[in-house]
This record gives sequence, structure tokens and C-alpha cells, in this order.
Amino acid sequence: MTALPKIPHSVLVVVHTASLEFLLLERITPVEFWQSVTGSLEPGEDSRAAALRELTEETGLVAPGTDALTDWGLSNRFPLPQSALHRYSPGTRFNEERVFSLCCDRPFSPRLAPDEHRQAVWLPWQLAIKKGSSWTNRDAIRLVVKATESKVSP
Repeated sequence: MTALPKIPHSVLVVVHTASLEFLLLERITPVEFWQSVTGSLEPGEDSRAAALRELTEETGLVAPGTDALTDWGLSNRFPLPQSALHRYSPGTRFNEERVFSLCCDRPFSPRLAPDEHRQAVWLPWQLAIKKGSSWTNRDAIRLVVKATESKVSP
């Protein structure tokens, strides 16, 4: 059976605590590539459903309802790596990534997908920004920090 081409639409789910600790996952490949929860949409799936599915697949966490996710109304467009183009329809060169976040009461030990991730770490936002491997992930962390800090500032 031939696999369907990947859909060039994905989600980024930044998982954090109210005290701005962020969960980062290290991918199997490329080595030392750290990111939040990510994944491509499946046929017939919308971005919110994909975000909830990926959250569970990559961490074992089931969000306490679809409204637990914050949809930032932000999509990032970036070129696909040359090494991944064969997984998409011919001529596909870019991916659109929708940004979500989930605030947890406290850090938890994720149940990692062993075929996707080596390890997980919770870091204060400053270190999470430094460790995050993609610009979209670093920008999403900054967005959450700015929004959280503006809520607590007088």
C-alpha cells in the first residue's frame, strides 16, 4: 500500500506552566533538535483536532477539553527541508504551521513516542528559548511569555 503524501499543514503546541516553565522534546532525528509538540494534519482534520491528537501522541496528555488549548490565530510559513520533500506531493515547497498553547498546573513526566523523541525537559522560558531549535518555536514561546506577563502586570 502506498502512503498518502503528507499534508503541508502542521501544528505547534507550546506546553507550559503558569510560572512559565516550558516542555521541550528532543527529536530522534535530527540529533539534538529540541521542540514543542508538533505534527502534520491528517486528511479531513482541522488544526485544533490535530493539536489535541499530537499532544496525546507525543506526551500521553489528554487535554481536559478542546477549549483547554489556546489558538493564537497565528500561522507560520516556512520552507520544507530538502530531505523531507519526497514525503509531500510534487511541487510542495512550504509548510503552514498553526500555533497553539496549553497551560498545565505543573510539570508532568510525558510519555514519549519512542519513534519520535529521545527525551523531554521542562525549562524556564529563557532557557527554553535558547534550547528551541526552530525560530517558530522560539517565537511561540516569546508570544506566550509576553501574553502571560501582560496579564500579571499592573
